[in-house]
Amino acid sequence: MTAPPALDGITVLDFSTVGPAARCARILADYGARVVKIGAPPKRSGVQIEPPHYAYSANRGMKRTRIDLKATDGRAAFLKLSAGADVILESFRPGVVDRLGIGYEQVRRINPRIVYCSTSGYGQDGPHAHWAGHDLNYLAVAGFLDCTGRREDGGPPIPGATLADSAGGGMHAAIAILAALMRCARTGAGEFLDVSVADGVLSLMSLAVDEHLATGEEPGPGHDILTGRYACYDLYCAGDGKWLSVAAIEPAFYANLCRALGLEEWIPHQTDDGRQDEIRRAFQTAFGRRDRDAWVADLAPADTCVAPVNTIAELVHDSQFESRGAFAEAVHDRRGSFRQVAPILAGMVRAAGPIELPDASVTDTEGLLRDAGLSEQEIATMRREGVVA
Repeated sequence: MTAPPALDGITVLDFSTVGPAARCARILADYGARVVKIGAPPKRSGVQIEPPHYAYSANRGMKRTRIDLKATDGRAAFLKLSAGADVILESFRPGVVDRLGIGYEQVRRINPRIVYCSTSGYGQDGPHAHWAGHDLNYLAVAGFLDCTGRREDGGPPIPGATLADSAGGGMHAAIAILAALMRCARTGAGEFLDVSVADGVLSLMSLAVDEHLATGEEPGPGHDILTGRYACYDLYCAGDGKWLSVAAIEPAFYANLCRALGLEEWIPHQTDDGRQDEIRRAFQTAFGRRDRDAWVADLAPADTCVAPVNTIAELVHDSQFESRGAFAEAVHDRRGSFRQVAPILAGMVRAAGPIELPDASVTDTEGLLRDAGLSEQEIATMRREGVVA
């Protein structure tokens, strides 16, 4: 008998459409939570960004409703929904939910077990709390960009993934929510979670920050082995113009790599600062003699810590990912069939067949509000007046 999903029975009301909170909602849904996306009705739909149909795994496994939170009946409908919820996830500017009358204090009066998670760029308080921002800003203020390699003009590069949104915000929020749910199971009390994306990135940067605080050192590009100081931890171009990642930190792995490249003379000089340019040139010359995949075939299984730098188009056909069921078939009524990243994190339940995706133009409003205790007449009146959709 298959065990139920880890978060089976947990209901999450989610106001987000994009960004860190949407990443968090995706994680919770893939662990089995019942996530209800709450958007604005058509007359107010311009206040929220609508992502592409494929984004955030196309909201698979989620329900949807539209409620005008500025309308008295809309607020009342939301509070009815929140009475039966376990988690509320929002990403408005600090203070907005309180002004709307749907903040933590308003909700906890009717549901003292609620875990209310507010995600924002810089947190709910502090001198920067009301700054607007996006992923790049949070990576900037928390030191990530300055510790990353440089462009030709000397500036930090733009990362290839939204690390602040996904890890600093989304995973940060998910971890906090799961911990709060465990505490609530013991104590019966919910709590308010102030998730700052910038704080999350600071946590990711703790190795470098703690070094500075303890020693006065100023980490940056090339400061240590993890930021490019040594040739054993770098990127090299193969003969076909494709790239290889080399991360031979341990002396044994570095020695294996040198032997495989015919460069045994460099084994004693792994951390010799005065010889790193020479080692890099020697490595680059050697890697340039063969195509990337030929090198990977020989080196990756030989304890050298070598792996290909895959493009997105390459990784979706990577044999390792495919063998682990990393991609799933999805079916959308209007968009047809396409592949997407499956519920991939440990403990998530994989679908046995194609995943049926919800149509964003269709809502589950009637059923959700009826289950929350509203009458058919109340729901019909609110729909007619444009309060819900």
